[in-house]
Amino acid sequence: MILCITRSSLNIQTSNFYNVHLEMIQLNLNNIDNDFFASAWELYEEAFPVYERRTLKAQSHLLKNPVYKFDVFIEKNVFIGFIMWWDFKDFQYIDHFAVTKSQRNKGNGAKILEDFIKGNSKPTLLEVELPDSSINTKRIKFYERLGFKLNQHEYKVPSSIDDRKIDLLVMTYPRLISQEILQEFVSNNHSVIFKSF
Repeated sequence: MILCITRSSLNIQTSNFYNVHLEMIQLNLNNIDNDFFASAWELYEEAFPVYERRTLKAQSHLLKNPVYKFDVFIEKNVFIGFIMWWDFKDFQYIDHFAVTKSQRNKGNGAKILEDFIKGNSKPTLLEVELPDSSINTKRIKFYERLGFKLNQHEYKVPSSIDDRKIDLLVMTYPRLISQEILQEFVSNNHSVIFKSF
């Protein structure tokens, strides 16, 4: 079990939602004034291309949405990484996930994700770039080792900086989904996810 600091209070309580490391703390952020937000935002800007990112203003507004979660992970007061995700009716959608360079290859990312997907009853959905480079292929293999399935359906998302549509693939846990289910996810949720772009 890890310690969890919730949105509603700064009281520390135990949580079996994430079962990462005994000393790792999960902190759910609801404003940009938190001490760890700056570290998370720096990693966000480093880890994701500009056309996949929100502005700081948009992110600040989004933190007020009760369906959206911005969880950071800290161990011995060291920032490890974050998961930005949406708790939708039929899926848990991982919007952005990253671990700091200094904390990679130590099992932190895998452990956080394993406990995230296994601690929830809803299927998990995330997006990956096409396997057209070694780093993109490596990322897909990482998720596959955790049990995610690579769906081959056509899937596009809007750019945050222009009118382009970006080709991505969807990975789901614990099983593949049909084109119809994916289209339903897009119809029901894309307007919410990408509204802030």
